Amino acid sequence: MTQSNSIEKQVAALSTLTPGGYFWEDLPVGFKYQTASRTITEADVVAFATLTGDLNRAHVDEETARKGPFGRRIAHGQLVVSYMSGLNTRTVVNQLLEPSMLALLGTECRFLKPTFIGDTITVDIEVVEARPSSKPDRGIVKFRRNAVSQRGEVLVECMVSMMFKRKEMK
Repeated sequence: MTQSNSIEKQVAALSTLTPGGYFWEDLPVGFKYQTASRTITEADVVAFATLTGDLNRAHVDEETARKGPFGRRIAHGQLVVSYMSGLNTRTVVNQLLEPSMLALLGTECRFLKPTFIGDTITVDIEVVEARPSSKPDRGIVKFRRNAVSQRGEVLVECMVSMMFKRKEMK
């Protein structure tokens, strides 16, 4: 294969990546992708506590947290879940799916390990269920989103159900 053939194939492949190009049918069970990473900072925790009014001492009081079960302050679970969602929106996969997204149907999360200030998380995402909805132009996808620390530990697992448009029948 010549270099020009290789470039032509790459350009052809990229031309399929257009907004609205991904639909329910393009999300088979087992499809996986990963986000960029983000470090949870002191400023993040303080801002989240202020914004939400969640001033639980496990998050904002170093002395009390030191005596608690984790020995230091932890990030709010919902802060981590919010960052998981935000990191997902930055992926190319999500951006290609946005025009066909119809609704967030639900989120169920389990907090497996504490997230500490200074932890860097990446989100591993996998399609674990895909089924048609009761309407033929829509489908439902369930994603498993795992927040993974720099230590390789799964800190938070969320099951996220979403409704997408299906490809038009011709």
